[in-house]
Amino acid sequence: MTELPEDVPDCMVFLLAKAYQKAHADFKQRLKPYDLTNLQHLVLEGLWYRQGMTAARLCKFLILDKATLSGVLERMVKAGWIEKRPSRTDKRQMSIYTTPKADKMKTALINERQTANEAILDRFSLEERLLLKRLLIDIVNT
Repeated sequence: MTELPEDVPDCMVFLLAKAYQKAHADFKQRLKPYDLTNLQHLVLEGLWYRQGMTAARLCKFLILDKATLSGVLERMVKAGWIEKRPSRTDKRQMSIYTTPKADKMKTALINERQTANEAILDRFSLEERLLLKRLLIDIVNT
């Protein structure tokens, strides 16, 4: 891969985009054997954290818009990763759950994400890792 020159213009948008591309491409390769996309993996991890969310709640939880998530959820249902069931409290609402197929792969998939994280962060000290995470969260929350 080509490295950025040291005197690259001071453009944070460009640098963040390049960092995203690098991380996204690496994780995409790691998920290929599972026939999952990065976004589908994010949905699974969100549901493993909190099973039974509605699509609207999952959108808020993952900071995604409904248009992005609706097609992803339908493809995941068809592929057997998730299922929708009527909500216990409001039968008009559908709650989303992972399937046994997804749960069987949970440990392996979380390990893939952890390995991808480690590959990104391996050159940083613990303090730098914590600072980077805090700064990225600050950017997302502004």
